[in-house]
Amino acid sequence: MKNLDKEFLKNIFSLKDKVVVVTGASGLLGRMHVEAIASQGGIPVIIDIDEKGLNELYDFIVAEYSIEPHIELINITNELQIAECAERVANKYGKIDGLVNNAARNPSVSKNKKLNFSRLENFDLDVWNKDLSVGITGSFLCIKYFGYKISLNDNGGSIVNISSDLGVIAPDQRIYRQENTDMDMQPVKPVSYSVVKSALLGLSRYTSTYWAERNVRSNCLLPGGVKTDQDDIFMSKLENLIPLKRMAIQNEYQGALIFLLSDASSYMTGSNLIMDGGRSAW
Repeated sequence: MKNLDKEFLKNIFSLKDKVVVVTGASGLLGRMHVEAIASQGGIPVIIDIDEKGLNELYDFIVAEYSIEPHIELINITNELQIAECAERVANKYGKIDGLVNNAARNPSVSKNKKLNFSRLENFDLDVWNKDLSVGITGSFLCIKYFGYKISLNDNGGSIVNISSDLGVIAPDQRIYRQENTDMDMQPVKPVSYSVVKSALLGLSRYTSTYWAERNVRSNCLLPGGVKTDQDDIFMSKLENLIPLKRMAIQNEYQGALIFLLSDASSYMTGSNLIMDGGRSAW
């Protein structure tokens, strides 16, 4: 049996000095992604429209990991802002090694006394356009500019698109139902969320072959639900759909992200890594 390179194995998950762009960086999972990158020695480029959140995240990463992230307060749906950002980052560091397309709008499951806006028949076109603009157009623009910069590297790099288990299964609308509420007023998971998360799979698959000869890998991470402050009734309904009988904790996807960005996944591209406690396996 051929001896494996021990030094390679020792550093197989290392992101040391790798410049990795993270969109939606100040959000719930975005912060976890940024921390994961910094924990392995990477240099996070943190992008968001939330200035306060970015500054707080910057201070946290510096204090905890002694690494200075690069902050970009920009809107990923603005092509000029993305193009200029890609140039700034590439000029500053001489390269871009990775991209985490994490930014997304999360349309609410809500209603008022007269109309349930989350239902398909009532769903507002303006909300639909905004959701797709951030989730799909924004991801495309980031790949167009940051992904191209990655393709110029001698060793390529990695693109990770954050999808969802709802990119491969339909939402079970029964878990959102409320007692003593007419069917046409029942809250549902909005259609735009599933469409965005499904579309990311196609975008990622396309990119996986487009720059493959330059060793740019493109994969999707499909997380399940994350436990935050959901009410007990909803939690019980959802957990009954999950074989592991629980939602994920906030930092539970960090290992998977490090894997997808690092040399540990060097022969993996065009794939979907599903982490949903087994929900999509039923």
